[in-house]
Amino acid sequence: MMKITVINTGGTFNKRYNPIKGQLEVPKDNIALNKIIESCHNVQFDIKNIISKDSLDMTDVDRERICTEIQNSISDNIIIIHGTDTIHLTSAMIKKRIVDKKIVFTGAMVPMSIDESEATMNFSMALGFLSANPSLGTYIAMHGVVVNSSKLVKNREEGKFLIQE
Repeated sequence: MMKITVINTGGTFNKRYNPIKGQLEVPKDNIALNKIIESCHNVQFDIKNIISKDSLDMTDVDRERICTEIQNSISDNIIIIHGTDTIHLTSAMIKKRIVDKKIVFTGAMVPMSIDESEATMNFSMALGFLSANPSLGTYIAMHGVVVNSSKLVKNREEGKFLIQE
């Protein structure tokens, strides 16, 4: 059975509408993730819900915490759920510091609570990629591809991630 550590840091993937405050919030739970993984019967997940922030609010202290969680993980297969606005900053830091694991960042531009398809697809791509036993490294799984983390960039004008050659 494949073992995967999932580090859930929040981001749009997890956001839910708070009717009392009238805004989307990043909750401190794994409801969005749990909905996806309940269908994964051949994977053992170790879920670490560690930050619960929009990525625009993440700091270098948060990124250090992610590094520590990866280094302390008993699994060499890591999926990091991360907000899309600063996924490039965190993945660049991880890529420089951790070279002995297979790390796949993923997230969503639309909250799973609003539309399940994008978050489910992106997480499933990350999971499938790891099940194919890729080379050690840091990757991003978004919008139909899984590539080296330095090759996928968020195009803010178009609202999607594109491969940068």
